[in-house]
Amino acid sequence: MNRRDLFSTLPAAGYSVFIDARPLLAQQPGRFAAVAPSRSVKAAEWHEPNMALVDLETDVLVAGGGLAGVCAAIAAARHGARVVLVQDRSRLGGNSSSEVKMHVVGASCHKGRAGWREGGLIEELRLEDAVRNPQRSWEMWDLLLYDKVVSEPNITLLLETTVFRAEMEGARIRRVHARCDKSEHLYRIRAPLYIDATGDSRLALEAGAEFRAGREARSEFGESLAPEKADGETLGSSILFTSRDYGRPMPFKPPAWARKVTREHLRFRKITSWEYGYWWVEWGGHLDTIRDNERIRFELLSIALGVWDYIKNSGDHPSSANWALDWIGMMAGKRGSRRILGDHILTQHDLMRGTFEDAVAIGGWPMDDHPPGGFDRPDLPPNTVLRPPEVYNIPLRSLYSRNVENLMMAGRNISATHAAFTSTRVMATCACIGQAVGTAAAMCVQERLAPRELARDPTRVKRLQQALLRDDQTLRGVRNEDDLDLARRAQTAASSEEPHAPASNIIDGWVRDIPGKEIHGWQGRMGQGGAWIELRWPQPVKISEVQLTFDTGFQRELTLTSSEAAHRGIIRAAQPETVRDYVLLAGDKELARVSGNYQRLRRHRFEAALTDRLRLLITAANGSDLARVFEIRCYA
Repeated sequence: MNRRDLFSTLPAAGYSVFIDARPLLAQQPGRFAAVAPSRSVKAAEWHEPNMALVDLETDVLVAGGGLAGVCAAIAAARHGARVVLVQDRSRLGGNSSSEVKMHVVGASCHKGRAGWREGGLIEELRLEDAVRNPQRSWEMWDLLLYDKVVSEPNITLLLETTVFRAEMEGARIRRVHARCDKSEHLYRIRAPLYIDATGDSRLALEAGAEFRAGREARSEFGESLAPEKADGETLGSSILFTSRDYGRPMPFKPPAWARKVTREHLRFRKITSWEYGYWWVEWGGHLDTIRDNERIRFELLSIALGVWDYIKNSGDHPSSANWALDWIGMMAGKRGSRRILGDHILTQHDLMRGTFEDAVAIGGWPMDDHPPGGFDRPDLPPNTVLRPPEVYNIPLRSLYSRNVENLMMAGRNISATHAAFTSTRVMATCACIGQAVGTAAAMCVQERLAPRELARDPTRVKRLQQALLRDDQTLRGVRNEDDLDLARRAQTAASSEEPHAPASNIIDGWVRDIPGKEIHGWQGRMGQGGAWIELRWPQPVKISEVQLTFDTGFQRELTLTSSEAAHRGIIRAAQPETVRDYVLLAGDKELARVSGNYQRLRRHRFEAALTDRLRLLITAANGSDLARVFEIRCYA
C-alpha cells in the first residue's frame, strides 16, 4: 500500500493517519480534520475541553528538530524504525535554520583541518543544498530539511509541537505528552525508545534524568579550561544579522533602547566586514539561558543594533554608507544549557586523547570557551581556544541517560563536561551524533535492548560501528570490516591508475584522503571512452546490491553561509571531483546507469546477478578529468 492509499483509509489508530497527513495537508486540508472528532477529550481528564487528543504508537520518539534531531530521525527511519519527530518551531534545522542563520561547522574547523569534513547524513544534506540552492537562501535550506524528513515514509513529523510531560514506569519512560496549540491537538506518544534532541534537555527534565548545567570545578576532572570553582555559568547566546549594499546612501537610526557601542567595547571584537555579523554579539551565559531567554533576546537585539549603529554612524566605517540591514534574528541562537549525564562524561582529556572502543561519531572543533558575560566583558577576548591534536571519537556511553533506561540524547546536551561541550556543541558534530543515536536506537528497538545493554556488548558495538560506516558515518581509526561485503574478497583492476591512487585502494576499508598524509581512493584518467575499475572473484558470487562512495572534495569547506570570508573557496554546485555519469556492469549485463550524480554515497539494488566480475564504468565527472572512487561494496 502506498502513502496516498494508506492515508485515504483514515483508520481509527492515530499513527497510520499521521504518517501521511503532512504531505497531503495543503492539498486536502479537510481530510486531516476528519480524525479530530473521535479524539475529543473530557475537560475533567485534561482540563482542555476544546483540544483533540491523539494517541500515537511508534518505535522511536525524537524530541527536537535541529540537525541532531533531523539526522537521528532519518537514520532511525532508514534502518526500519517508525519515528515520530516532534519540533517546537515551524521549521527544522535549529540554529542552522532561517530563524538563526548560523553556518554549520564541525571537525574540519572551517578550513583548518583539511580532509575531515564529516561524511554521512550531514554530507548528504550539504551536497544537496550546494546543488539545489546555489543562491544561498536560508529558506531553501529550511525547505530541503523539511523535504528530507517528510519524504521518509517511516517518519511522522509534528511541527509547532512541544513536549511538556513524560509518564514514567520506574526508570523507564512509558509515554510522552506533546501539544500543538496551532492545530489544537494534544498527543500522547508511546515508544520503547526516546531521543532527547531538544538542546535544552526538556524531555530529560520531564523524565527525571540526571543532568548538569554550568561549569565544573577544575579539581573535579583536572581540566585546564575549567574555573577554580564550579558555577552555574555557561556560554551565552547570539543574535545574527545580515546586510547588503543597496547602491545608494542608506541611513540608520537606532531605537532608543539600542546599546550605545563605543570603540572600547570592540577592543577584542574586530569589524572587518558587515554582510553577516557577529557570533561575538553574545550575552546571557551568566544567567539561566532557558528561564531568562526573553531577557537575553532583548539584550542581544539591543547589542546587535548598537553594533550596527556604530558601523553606520561612528565614522570609523565610511564604506558602510550604502549598506543596510535586510534581516536580523528574532530568535537567539543558544549555545549552552543542560547536559544529560550518561555512563561516561566526556572531558577535555578525552578530546585530547581522541579514541574510544565504543566510538560512534567524531568531533574536531576546538574547545572554544567564551566568557559567560559575553559582550559585557569587553576587557576579555570573546573566546579561548584549545585545539585537540586530531579529530576525536565520541563514545556511545555518552549518548544515553544513566538513570532513565530508554532515553538517549543527541546534540549539545550529550554527557560532557562544560570544557568538552565547548567543542561537541557545534552543529556538524551534533548531526553526526544524531546519526549515531538514530542508528543505535533502531538497533535497540529491533533487538529489544536498552541502550546500556548495547553499549556493554562489544560484539554489538562492533556491528553498530560497521552499520554506521556503511552509511558513511565518519569514525576515527575504524575501517570497513563488514563480513557481508563481498568486495573485500575480490581482486581489483582498472583502465588506468594514478601512481599514488591504485585500484586496490577501493577495498582498503578507508573512505577519505587526508591531504599530505594519506590517499585511500582510486584515481584513473578518463580517456575518450571514460575510465573503468573492476572487482574480480575467483568464483562467481551472487550480488543484489552495490554501494559506491565517490570523492566530494573533503579538502574544501562546504556549508551554507552569509559570511563572504567563510564562503570563500566553497563551491555552490556539484563538487568537481564527484563522478557524474556511470554504468554498473556484471560481466556484460547492465545493472544500473546513472547520469547527473552529485552525491557521495550511492546504493543500487537489483535482481540478484551471478557474476565473477563487477565493473564500474565512469564516463564523466562534474569537472575533473580523473575518475575518483573511494569504495565499492557488494552484497548478496
